[in-house]
Amino acid sequence: MQESRGNKTVGEIVAADFRTARVFENHGIDFCCGGKVALEAICTEKGLDLAAIIRELDTVQNEPAERNQNYSSWTLPFLADYIVNTHHVYLKENDEQIAAYARKIATVHGTHHPEVVRIAAIFEKIATDMVGHLKEEEAVFFPALRRADAARTAGSAPDDKDRETIRACLLRLHREHEEIGDAIHEIRRLSHEYAIPGDACNTFMLTYRKLKEFEDDLHKHVHLENNILFPKAAQL
Repeated sequence: MQESRGNKTVGEIVAADFRTARVFENHGIDFCCGGKVALEAICTEKGLDLAAIIRELDTVQNEPAERNQNYSSWTLPFLADYIVNTHHVYLKENDEQIAAYARKIATVHGTHHPEVVRIAAIFEKIATDMVGHLKEEEAVFFPALRRADAARTAGSAPDDKDRETIRACLLRLHREHEEIGDAIHEIRRLSHEYAIPGDACNTFMLTYRKLKEFEDDLHKHVHLENNILFPKAAQL
């Protein structure tokens, strides 16, 4: 049983039960952008005890489940709407503010903490890239998904143009997720896991807190797309 669990990818485990994400987050395991790695392989890479991790997974999975976390059971249109109304709204409301905070601490603290200058530049690019990424999902990818899903529900084949749009978007969006994931991992590394230095001001502390919040939201956002929505879309 342990061997079969170890062969499952981290993304598959979280897609089946989002509560398991807590275990992976606690051990610094990427379940979204890096979710295609088998559990046993990532445990070996990080020097973790596979049996202990599986026991932790069993513990959270034995807790009472919340029906609203069963994302795999949601229809494609409902899942797309949830992503837009939850995660896209969060990004639109916070990206520029976080970028502004990062620029400010880079200006004030960059001499003694050169890492914040690099962090500000990385996040500036993330915020810029996100604008086009969200626009493509909302204006092109999700509408094609909804039309294709409606056709399938009605017993018809999806339109060829929609199928080609979905195929092209999947390739592009997957690649962009990898790039954004690598960027936020680099921010985490540069910030030493968002550790607050002794001479940090309130804006410095707020910036790191907002960066951590951004990363947490990104993990769930990308997980819902990479591990649940994209595989369902590929079936169309």
